[in-house]
Amino acid sequence: MDFTLNGQRVSIDDAHSDTPLLYILRNDFQLNGPKFGCGIGECGACTINIDGVAARSCSVPVHTVAGRQVTTLEGLAGDDGLHPVQQGFIDEQAAQCGYCTNGMIMTLVALFRRNPQASGQQIKNELAFNLCRCGTHLEILRAAQKARDMITGSQPS
Repeated sequence: MDFTLNGQRVSIDDAHSDTPLLYILRNDFQLNGPKFGCGIGECGACTINIDGVAARSCSVPVHTVAGRQVTTLEGLAGDDGLHPVQQGFIDEQAAQCGYCTNGMIMTLVALFRRNPQASGQQIKNELAFNLCRCGTHLEILRAAQKARDMITGSQPS
């Protein structure tokens, strides 16, 4: 089975088709962005983007990504630097333990791809099902707003 992972064509030959994509990403490709949190798609720590849409990789069987584009946290930065969402998280110091950071960033990347001018409320709604236990919610929201402003070229709100 072939798919594109962070811009590179990859092949998986020896995995059972129902293996969670998260296991393949972490174990076979040594990617540490997506985290194992709950294992049932509830916490968001394992969030990736499939064809630009946020998905919980712990509950996505690997066979469903055949021929598709999968992007993990490791695939966001380009030659010109970090993705604006990544930069926003750094600038606003929006990580404490960092366990939820992958899911928050990947969810926001998908949101801003769909809606670059998402309102503060839309950002909150999008992140509502990404769990953070450390209490960096305000910093995460500031990071999201900063990223939105970088993406749209507008002045900080």
